[in-house]
Amino acid sequence: MESSVKLKDLSVTLGGRVKALQNVTVAFPIGKTIGVIGPSGAGKTTLIRSIVGRQHITSGDISVFDLPAGSPALRRQLTYMTQELSVYSDLSVRENLKYFAVMSGQPKKQIKNLTSNLLKEVDLTDKADVLVSNLSGGQKQRASLAVALIGSPKLMVLDEPTVGLDPVLREKLWDLFTRLASEGITLIISSHSMDEANRCDDLVLIRDGKLIAHSSPDKLRSQTGTKTIEAAFLKLVGDKE
Repeated sequence: MESSVKLKDLSVTLGGRVKALQNVTVAFPIGKTIGVIGPSGAGKTTLIRSIVGRQHITSGDISVFDLPAGSPALRRQLTYMTQELSVYSDLSVRENLKYFAVMSGQPKKQIKNLTSNLLKEVDLTDKADVLVSNLSGGQKQRASLAVALIGSPKLMVLDEPTVGLDPVLREKLWDLFTRLASEGITLIISSHSMDEANRCDDLVLIRDGKLIAHSSPDKLRSQTGTKTIEAAFLKLVGDKE
């Protein structure tokens, strides 16, 4: 199977002492929703920062679409949504989208329609002209997601994209993620929620910086003889100790 991202013996040590990732080797498929799942402090953010080229790695190799992670050629193919707010608080949602569309080189004639479509995608049409500073936490999260959708990326890397969202909005976003994957976009989504893991096509389970398992939700449950991803994770952790 063709891979979007390949990690080989990836290790990251933070501050010269903390082993955030230890010898992680894994390949992610193309056109799937891939969940990077684990408890807080497991190394999820370090892993995805490494993939997008924003993390200094201690050893190992990372390739994204067969190019070294962080390569300039990947800038138009990859978008990254961080946990931190990635839009300007003193601009409206619409103004943010127009700004980032221009900065990413979108054709000027298409920006108005693009902006309208993005607002619909993240259910923020009624908040289009509201300053980001006046939005709720969940609305700010969706504004950041709209920016990540600009430019039709081949790979979207989303760090805890549904944190703070109510169940209805979370459901809508997962419907969007599934549709994007069906269109051939690869989505790498980090989460500490085992419930969200069930929605992914492919799972990478990590704990204490180590790869615990890589498989589909169904296969993980089958292999461990469990009924939930949480139970599978706990069984796998127990087996490792």
